[in-house]
Amino acid sequence: MLRLKQRQFYTWALETMASSSIHALTLVSILVLLLGSSRAQLTPEFYEDSCPDLLNIVQAQVEVAVQNEKRMGASLLRLFFHDCFVNGCDASILLDDTPTFIGEKNAAPNANSLRGFEVIDVIKAAVEEACPGVVSCADILAITAKDSVVQLGGPVWEVKLGRRDAMTASQAAANSSIPPPTSNLDQLISKYAAQGLSVQDMVALSGAHTIGQARCTTFRNHIYQETNIDSFFANTRKPNCPGTPGQGDDNLAPLDIQTPTLFDNSYFVNLVAMKGLLHSDQELFNGGSTDAIVQNYSQNPDAFIQDFITAMIKMGDINPLTGSDGEIRTNCRLVN
Repeated sequence: MLRLKQRQFYTWALETMASSSIHALTLVSILVLLLGSSRAQLTPEFYEDSCPDLLNIVQAQVEVAVQNEKRMGASLLRLFFHDCFVNGCDASILLDDTPTFIGEKNAAPNANSLRGFEVIDVIKAAVEEACPGVVSCADILAITAKDSVVQLGGPVWEVKLGRRDAMTASQAAANSSIPPPTSNLDQLISKYAAQGLSVQDMVALSGAHTIGQARCTTFRNHIYQETNIDSFFANTRKPNCPGTPGQGDDNLAPLDIQTPTLFDNSYFVNLVAMKGLLHSDQELFNGGSTDAIVQNYSQNPDAFIQDFITAMIKMGDINPLTGSDGEIRTNCRLVN
């Protein structure tokens, strides 16, 4: 429908231009602006004609992956976060290191932590079989993030599409842009603001920690050294996370102790009860400017869900490559 309207507009514009040279200059400018904005615009209907079964293909593969391992839903969602926070949502996170190329997978926030790459490979292969050379890895990440939330009981939303894939990556940007679990509130606000995300967006997106697990090394200091944590909760974490660095570093604990595989507002209920697993989690409810937002989400799950959807769509709009920028990778791990 969009393409039809554009063709009709172009026809009208050309006919009108023939009647007036002055109007012609104006209309050429309008045409250039329209053409440019249509290239840059992300839309849920982007693959409506070129890959009409795309959403069903991705959904089916995500469903299998999450049924096989509930934790995978959180892992796939996290891939999208870590991609968008480094030079935009461009699938740079998926690029493997090569002898002549250093990607983002071994950056400090990602090494021995990010997972789900093999699931993306399977999804990409299924999409390529149906629509070769059409759908970007960046868009697959965006759709997969939504489907992962849905598979774990979370909300549905329309994913805007039309991104293209980066041909470069930046380990340095990954190290500097992704907020670590040691972040204080001001640092969290600053990192999100750098991506054009508000304080409310930051708190809502942090609610993704209602699913998934964290490694002992990321929460050891919080449960042993800090006081803004429920003591009983801290003690329940200690047997599987020894206090000595290097011991049990990769042992896992759920980020949400109540419903770790259900996408709900329990994360915020935990924060109000001082049961945030990560230091950065509890910073959201620690006598600071975000306490009221956390309190509201803990009591009003609908408010959290709506704000989470809004923030996910907003995050998905961070610096996408569109038009002729970037490429459509055949293999998400490698530049064509």
